[in-house]
Amino acid sequence: MKKQIPALLLALSLLLSVPALAASDSMDNFVRSRAYAGQFSDLTTASAFYDHVAALYEYGLSLGKADGTYGVRDAMTVGQAVIFAGRIRSLYRTGDPERGPAAYKSGDQAAAVPYLLYLQAEGVLDTALDGRLAETATRAQMAHVLAGILPEEALPPVYDALITESYATHRFITDVTEYTPYYQDILSLYRKGIAVGSDARGSFLPEESITRGAAAAMLTRMVDPALRAAPQWDLSAGYTAQGTTLADLVTPGTYIPAPATAAEMDESVRYMLSNGASQLTLHYPGITAVRAHQVMELALSTVKTYCEQSYNNVTCSYTPFGSVTLTFSAASAEGQLAEYRAAAMEAAIAVHDRLWKEGQITDRMTEWEKARVYYTWICDNCVYDYDAGDSSISHIAYSLFQNGTAVCDGYTGAYNLLLKLEGIACSALSNASHIWTVATLDGVPCHIDTTWGDSGSSVSYAFFAMTEEQSRLYHNW
Repeated sequence: MKKQIPALLLALSLLLSVPALAASDSMDNFVRSRAYAGQFSDLTTASAFYDHVAALYEYGLSLGKADGTYGVRDAMTVGQAVIFAGRIRSLYRTGDPERGPAAYKSGDQAAAVPYLLYLQAEGVLDTALDGRLAETATRAQMAHVLAGILPEEALPPVYDALITESYATHRFITDVTEYTPYYQDILSLYRKGIAVGSDARGSFLPEESITRGAAAAMLTRMVDPALRAAPQWDLSAGYTAQGTTLADLVTPGTYIPAPATAAEMDESVRYMLSNGASQLTLHYPGITAVRAHQVMELALSTVKTYCEQSYNNVTCSYTPFGSVTLTFSAASAEGQLAEYRAAAMEAAIAVHDRLWKEGQITDRMTEWEKARVYYTWICDNCVYDYDAGDSSISHIAYSLFQNGTAVCDGYTGAYNLLLKLEGIACSALSNASHIWTVATLDGVPCHIDTTWGDSGSSVSYAFFAMTEEQSRLYHNW
């Protein structure tokens, strides 16, 4: 008999105490019945798993190995994981860690087999681990073994909302996808406070082997609510556009005092916009009224390509010495343009953040996919203002966000504002009667007309991501 004791301890690595007056199906059956006082020679207080391994001992879940160690850094086998799981399940269900598995013991079985059969009979495990008990367990397999040990009323998903949002936005637990083995079991452990990941992004490392120390952390969180872990994740940091200004959305340009071409005027206009200004002073020595008008028209057509800035009007004054002052505004603003611009920006940021928070936009999506989501949002949240005159605020993005009404420059301004918050390069292209978006999506120039996309009873994607040739079938420029 004495020769069998070390072998038995080595095989099971566990010794459990039975609570007095044990109840059935009760968390009260988990009781710390002994005090840890350095029983494991390889466990130091500096270990990240000290509290958990010590708790395993105090709950009577482990006496460690025959050599007096726990094996903190040793790999956990599938069989060892199953033994721990079977004992926890039986202790919860019957008050006795051995009663459940004992009914399945026979002959010369491997140590873990009766625990596996018990868990299968209880509906906790399937047959996926049959024949793999001697293998080193992956972290994904550990999650599969643990996920169903205790019912939801005993182990509620207290972090369900947080994990759902974190995973949906792909800001956290990024190494777990729907193609990861047992991914639902992994997420279940996060929701219940059993897993928090291995780094700041909550990575689970599903394919890596799990050590006995890391397994102890999961196991003791199953039986002790005080040891469960809340993810310390700031979700807003991952997706918010808060703090972005309209000026931030413009690539800074170089100030050119006397722009002579459209490209040079674009540089000067971008210089103005990126500095948050609405006035541009140029210098054309000997300028005439005709030339001043030409400069004004070129400046207006340039600023309209940045229609998300809500400028659609310009006035020009000049001196005989050649100083030309261009002041940009919106025909419909009547002194309120600053407020309208600020409100439009605030509303666009709110839309951006909400779509990220809801998981409709994720960092795994292509620019094309993101642009399509925003296209749908614009079409779903606006109607064309057929009564709009030249002085209507429906010509600027503010109206779409505030009132849900717009005409083409309001549609395009609001859409481009959302795209630029996403970091997608875009501009507005216009002809004598219409304006629409030209964006670069994943390196490909695309024409997008949200106004016409919203012209029917449902969203039409015929006007989304058109080639130039397709766009010319509908637009002349």
